[in-house]
Amino acid sequence: MNKAVNPSELKPEADVGPLYAPHKKVYPQSVSGKFRRVKWGLMAFCLGIYYLLPFVRWNRGLGAPSQAVLIDLPNSRFYFFFIELWPQEVYYFTGLLIVAAVALFLMNSIGGRIWCGYLCPQTVWTDLFYAVERLVEGDRRERMRKDASTGSMKLGRISEIVLKHSIWLMIAWWTGGAWVLYFSDAPTLVKQLATFQAPMVAYVWIGILTATTYLLAGYMREQVCTYMCPWPRIQAALTDEWALNVTYRYDRGEKRMSVKKAAELRALGETVGDCVDCYQCVAVCPTGIDIRNGPQLECIQCGLCIDACDAVMRKISRPTGLIGYDNDINIHRREQGKAPIYRIVRGRTIAYSAIIALVGGIMIHTLATRKTLEMNVLHDRNPVAVALSDGSIRNAYTVRLLNKSGFDRVIAIDMNGPVNSTLHVVGVDSVTPDRPMIVIGRDQTSEFRLLVTAPAENNTEKSIPVRFHVTDIGLGVAASATDNFVLP
Repeated sequence: MNKAVNPSELKPEADVGPLYAPHKKVYPQSVSGKFRRVKWGLMAFCLGIYYLLPFVRWNRGLGAPSQAVLIDLPNSRFYFFFIELWPQEVYYFTGLLIVAAVALFLMNSIGGRIWCGYLCPQTVWTDLFYAVERLVEGDRRERMRKDASTGSMKLGRISEIVLKHSIWLMIAWWTGGAWVLYFSDAPTLVKQLATFQAPMVAYVWIGILTATTYLLAGYMREQVCTYMCPWPRIQAALTDEWALNVTYRYDRGEKRMSVKKAAELRALGETVGDCVDCYQCVAVCPTGIDIRNGPQLECIQCGLCIDACDAVMRKISRPTGLIGYDNDINIHRREQGKAPIYRIVRGRTIAYSAIIALVGGIMIHTLATRKTLEMNVLHDRNPVAVALSDGSIRNAYTVRLLNKSGFDRVIAIDMNGPVNSTLHVVGVDSVTPDRPMIVIGRDQTSEFRLLVTAPAENNTEKSIPVRFHVTDIGLGVAASATDNFVLP
């Protein structure tokens, strides 16, 4: 039988450390190389689109918005160049979300977190803020030295800090300003903002986005990727053994030693690693990790460590590629003297590509074949039918027509249903009573009541199918809807 233990007799356990690691500021060093050039190019491309796209014009006709990309909330419209989406077409946004999600999965299955390293807004704006910081304060060692001597700051150092934060705030302010331009005519809103005549909601959102951009890109930086972003956790569940990730090729790099010692051992015929422990891969990393420790949650797969390592390898006359996009399968194959294998095309990538092609194809097809004239009919419920004094039966319907074109339309209304029935649009005196006509304004929804009257002796069925047709008499575009004509 076990003896009860007195809690006071228990020995304190060893210190397991804090629950959260204290933040250590990262000082990424500037680097040049092909991956750095790709990042510069994508940054310029992404920021150029974000900042300048609201000012691109697109002619949609007289009276229509001339902004190429516009989210028109007051009128419930979304404009994207020649595409105009109505609230009823929200399924297009669903399709875009599906394509974006699966494209993210596809990128991950091919090259790991290439979205995080090159295209993520947090990465792009943080990279821009780092560039400003280097321009004002200098590179890694100079910034570390200046931060270490904050106790005796001089006027020059204070002016650097003020200049850096001023530029950061300008970038953050224009980031927030550019976002609100997508919701109103950009030139007009810029003028209103400059003269303090813009709606208060615009100033509020600019302030919110300015603050978040300044804090996330200027201060939190890699902490967003490490602690706030869910993608590193999701990505681990979506990857497989063939995905290419930024990898330290330890089969070639170990054992690490200095250049001098490695040369001596090679002269003696011994095999040594190419890694010289220069820590340049750590110095340039925007999250401050050592890629030689293997896959890590903090790694955003930006490839800057590849550029830094390649530069060192060229200096010591060793082959480049000690760090590269690779996987453990190829490392083990090289250790066995086999050639590496790269399987970009495999079941996973084929499935993702097929989903993107299928959803994208459906969206393109529906956009290409969608009608600019739509019709909806709703039968009155109370009363369902009315018997008139002459013995005929009348049913009433609420009809809604959507004109999605950029011009007014003259619409003729026809019907197939009860025998000897007549149509009448309430409040409209048509020149052709047997075929009522109405005018619908461009980009508008028109709702009206439609009365159908038929003699009871010729229509004995309790419920008769009725089909309404509307036709644009100018272009011949038609739409239809079905309902029932019922007897009381």
